[in-house]
Amino acid sequence: MKAVLASLAVAVLTVSGVGYAFVGRVGGDLASVGNLDLGASGNSESRGDGKKKEGFSDGALDILMVGSDSRTDAQGNTLSEQELAALHAGVDSGEENTDTIMVIRIPKDGSRATAISIPRDTYVADDEFGNMKINGVYGAHALATREKLVAENDAAHASGEPPVHTPSDIESAAVQAGRSALFNRVKSLTGIDIDHYAEIGLVGFVLLTDAVGGVDVCLNNPVNDPMSGADFPAGRQTLQGAQGLAFVRQRYELPRGDLDRIVRQQAYAASLVNKLLSSGTLTNPAKLSRISKAVERSVVLDENWDVMSLANQLSGLAGGNITFATIPVTSIDGVGDYGESIVTVDVAEVHRFFEELAKTREQTAADAPQPPAPAADGEAAPAIDPNLEIHVLNAGSISGLAAGVGAWITSQGYAVDRTANADPGIYDTTQLVAANPDDPRAIALAEQLGGIPITVNEGLDPNTLIVVTANDYAGPSDQDETDAASAAEEMAPAPVGAPGADFGEAEVSPEIDAGGDGPRCVN
Repeated sequence: MKAVLASLAVAVLTVSGVGYAFVGRVGGDLASVGNLDLGASGNSESRGDGKKKEGFSDGALDILMVGSDSRTDAQGNTLSEQELAALHAGVDSGEENTDTIMVIRIPKDGSRATAISIPRDTYVADDEFGNMKINGVYGAHALATREKLVAENDAAHASGEPPVHTPSDIESAAVQAGRSALFNRVKSLTGIDIDHYAEIGLVGFVLLTDAVGGVDVCLNNPVNDPMSGADFPAGRQTLQGAQGLAFVRQRYELPRGDLDRIVRQQAYAASLVNKLLSSGTLTNPAKLSRISKAVERSVVLDENWDVMSLANQLSGLAGGNITFATIPVTSIDGVGDYGESIVTVDVAEVHRFFEELAKTREQTAADAPQPPAPAADGEAAPAIDPNLEIHVLNAGSISGLAAGVGAWITSQGYAVDRTANADPGIYDTTQLVAANPDDPRAIALAEQLGGIPITVNEGLDPNTLIVVTANDYAGPSDQDETDAASAAEEMAPAPVGAPGADFGEAEVSPEIDAGGDGPRCVN
């Protein structure tokens, strides 16, 4: 019972059922998967005993969680017609998509856990099939492997030989190929080593929701979507089983499409974590039993998990230290190689995002912005407006220039919202872009950056300033940050896909935490 309670206390990985999977592992009947390149990058460090230390060289622990639309459970059993109908799963098209992809990043001191969503339409470069949406990687590789092995059986049959592969072997190899390909694409996109893998199918969400007695949600507006089965009034409500799945699967009729669906998934997971951490769950043997049984049927984990070690690392977490976020994107209406709608990303920026989340509590405190230095005449520098948002764009060919300038601006006490590469052809010289060239905030920052010119964009939000750095920039910069960013950008894969009209302005999901006294209201 102590093991079960310790496991539940760290049930921070709930969207794909990882937290619950701890309970299933204690039961000993959990499905597992092997042959993944877990934590095996050259960036891993030796522990001194000949084995690799878990996590990237920054010491963080990273877990890839995948939600699949498989019509089977974790044990490989086909779902019943009644279950498929309740899940609004529709007709099986033969395609295997992974529409929910999240990475859990935990610093080595266990001070927080962040679940980072990767939009299903994120465009990535695949070694075998070229550029494609990340949610199609699993299915493409699984199908190719399945077709290859079936063809080998057909060739054997034509020669009068017995089949080379059994149906079970074919399916196992296809699934393994899909998992490995997706695993490697996520590693490339994020720039991190992945230490553990978890997968949950459609039925798992229903079973886990029912096991805890339902999950509280809140909607800004009523919804009625026949595609997902989502039919809910506005306001706060408790969802059971299939209702929960419909809630997190709805994508059509939402203002921001898949990005709003991600917000729903995160809000749902935060509410679920909050409920799990409550004493009403931790002290209820009946609920613990239902959770264990639900996990055994719905969750697949890699075979190398040390459950109690992770439990000890995270046992001090409270709901407010468990947050949900989304990778930074450069546009949400980009265009793929075949005219498809895609989400584009700056891979180097995604890498920096994950590096920031690996910082321990002490590192975060040490990197916090310091108060501005006194002016030259001894008087205090003017206060910085906390409503001011600054974007730093690199319009030149010097790798990491925007990151270095952004780091210096942050050190002066400003809030830098993001650093990224500028859209090609928009800027060619260093400048500060503001809605009003006479804004004293813009004038002050331009002077601090070496007297760079101020240009006008009347459509810009009055509280937003854009610092554009080009090859002619001669102002202050954090060189260490620039060098680190340059190295990261050299290692990062080149961007793929054509950014959309919203390049540089694309919205992403807000950060949501599992604390508070009620669910967050969402679209």
